[in-house]
Amino acid sequence: MDAHEPLPVIGWRERIDLPEWGLKRVRAKIDTGARTSAIDVARIEDLPDGRIRFEVVARNGSTRRTKWIEATPVRTSVVKPSHGETQERCVCLTTIRIGDLEREIEIGLVCRKHMLCRMLIGRRAMAGLAVVDPSRKYLKTPRRTKRTEE
Repeated sequence: MDAHEPLPVIGWRERIDLPEWGLKRVRAKIDTGARTSAIDVARIEDLPDGRIRFEVVARNGSTRRTKWIEATPVRTSVVKPSHGETQERCVCLTTIRIGDLEREIEIGLVCRKHMLCRMLIGRRAMAGLAVVDPSRKYLKTPRRTKRTEE
């Protein structure tokens, strides 16, 4: 992207893909107040080769789906979430896609079961990629339309 070209605008909520992890249309909150990004996981297991295996939780209405993913952690971070208790989080690197925008980002693995959006995209991931319109949602990833029979 040219430095003089205006950044594309995205909504405060978008459906994102994580192609390396085989996840599509995950509902995510784009949160410029959060520095880092996070995804909801139910369990994390250490593998003998230094990699980890984790269970990502996805919800579609009342339907709960999970998917096991294997990845190499890049670091461990200490985070103080909005509820105030310091947490240690495993962080992995993967590619995120929002419509036609794509970037490699760090994602913290954390339990977000009490949150409305199972994925949070922080400002580090969005810096220089897009600007957020806090009054709009799903600008890059509109809802799928149901096909009607003719």
